[in-house]
Amino acid sequence: MLFMYTMNNGILKIALEKALSGEGLSLSEAHSMVNLPDSSIYELLSVTERVRRRHKGVEVNLCSIVNAKSGLCKEDCSFCAQSVKYPTGVKEYPFAEPDDIVRAAACAAENGAREFSIVTSGSRVEKEKDVEKLINALKKMKDGVSVERCASLGMLSRETLGELKKNGLQSYHHNLETSRSFFPKICSTHKYDADVEVVRIAKELGFYVCSGGLFGLGESWEDRVELCAALRELDVDSIPVNFLNPRPGTPMEGAATLAPIECLKIIALIRLMLPAKDIVVCGGRQVNLRDLQPLIFAAGASGMMIGDYLTTPGREPKDDLQMIKDLGLRPRA
Repeated sequence: MLFMYTMNNGILKIALEKALSGEGLSLSEAHSMVNLPDSSIYELLSVTERVRRRHKGVEVNLCSIVNAKSGLCKEDCSFCAQSVKYPTGVKEYPFAEPDDIVRAAACAAENGAREFSIVTSGSRVEKEKDVEKLINALKKMKDGVSVERCASLGMLSRETLGELKKNGLQSYHHNLETSRSFFPKICSTHKYDADVEVVRIAKELGFYVCSGGLFGLGESWEDRVELCAALRELDVDSIPVNFLNPRPGTPMEGAATLAPIECLKIIALIRLMLPAKDIVVCGGRQVNLRDLQPLIFAAGASGMMIGDYLTTPGREPKDDLQMIKDLGLRPRA
């Protein structure tokens, strides 16, 4: 009897109709949806599963990353193990050599990833020699590795982004992390508008733009709806969804992880507000979702990061690939 639902709930009927059409929930409708009790989770998933299949079919977008420059970040983001302001003991190293980046990209492709992102710590990549290494790596990847080339390099200027695009960068990733209202509680070293501007510039330059958030920082459901509204206004192409895995030494080290059902509701909220966009579940999924990881796709996710994260290990890629196969889904070519 668990899966025999009548769709009596008015907001779920509205959510289904508006998301299938591609319109998505309004702000007031989204607030009504997130106020559904946890006992409605499977009824909610029956809606988001239909919406995901309508817009994304049965293909799963798999991405992977390389931590190309670790530690020594001058920002004070309260969740980040790479901030120089916190005694986290994270491994620190300068910008990786191009051949090392290319090898990591080739390994990601072998593990099933169709998108590969070069990620660096710090507010931006500034040194000319580092930009040259990036361009060199992009050219070698373009010639020898069959992956979509992405990067997450901080608050780059329009000029630097344009130069990277000219040399083969296809996607750009820059998270807003949370709502404008909540952002001052997790970072004081730059303004929210600086992040928004990077996303706008990347869109204007024609990048496929990934921008999402980190959930479990103490933000409210109102903050989550506000973030979704901001991402919709910016018309981002893909929304990375991360769940906090508290890092020792950071101000967030004592934070509790989210309950699995709350994680699923977050994914569902994004799917129903931005029904036609890619939603990629990334860091923290093992710790927060635990045995409910396979339900991320029913909740609306259309992608997943495989392999290791920035400073924490991920699941074995073969386990994620088997999970996708068992669900009757397949990696996007």
